[in-house]
Amino acid sequence: MNLELLKNCTLCPRNCGVDRTRGQTGYCKETMELVVARAALHMWEEPCISGENGSGTVFFSGCAMGCVYCQNHNIAKGLAGKKITIERLAEIFMELQEKKANNINLVTPSHYVLQIVDAIQRAREKGLTIPIVYNCSGYEKVETLQLLKGYIDIYLPDFKYMDGMIAKKYSNCEDYYEVAAKAIDEMVKQVGEPEFDEQGIMKKGVIVRHLTLPGYLEDSKNILRYLYETYGNTIYISIMNQFTPLSTVEHYPEINRRITEKEYDELVDYAIDLGVENGFIQEGETASDSFIPEFNEEGV
Repeated sequence: MNLELLKNCTLCPRNCGVDRTRGQTGYCKETMELVVARAALHMWEEPCISGENGSGTVFFSGCAMGCVYCQNHNIAKGLAGKKITIERLAEIFMELQEKKANNINLVTPSHYVLQIVDAIQRAREKGLTIPIVYNCSGYEKVETLQLLKGYIDIYLPDFKYMDGMIAKKYSNCEDYYEVAAKAIDEMVKQVGEPEFDEQGIMKKGVIVRHLTLPGYLEDSKNILRYLYETYGNTIYISIMNQFTPLSTVEHYPEINRRITEKEYDELVDYAIDLGVENGFIQEGETASDSFIPEFNEEGV
């Protein structure tokens, strides 16, 4: 592992420049020590990721985004999780494979890219064969993603915003669109077009998620149009309606509600009119606290 990259950390677009090897923390709120809040089978991802067996999700603590509406805010702010070694992370990967997980699903992994690559190498030497999913905010540096080439099979990024003012207001990253567009382009270049096994489980590819925010339907439409015009059906687009207004958005009354069925239906219809065929939509009651897992160090 190249510790030099952590002595002046610029792994994410925040470019904090802190020395994480000496216990300093930047925007992600984490030192170089691995902190994991949960490692377990997860059934709530897209059908081609979870399937019937579940996705082997590993929730890392800390985050470079810090969205005001984050459903996982306890771990995003580094308030939950257990410190583990790289060797233990490799063991967790193997344990999830033994539980018949369809894949290893790395959630908010960006600030631990170096440790994760090391752990994947160790796990592969021990017999890890299932795909690795990189589940992230989309706010990623191309240079950091290039460190993952050959280690990641499926990229599962968000594409949150087109409008820089919205990105600034809710995630303090006015440059989100420019950064995420370049990042997703790198992801597609790395893994290519999607591939599935005989059960319909994804083995390789890119699924871009968009969480619809209440009141920002036009920005959502702009995102879908950009993705489809840029990539067509060489990627999958997951249109999510699960925005859950937690106490963290009390000071943002304009988004302190769920999106309406009418809003979501209009966005889905827009995607269909664009020509999107490779897509996922959510049905039923998904905007609920019950869909947020407990970060109780299970499996860690």
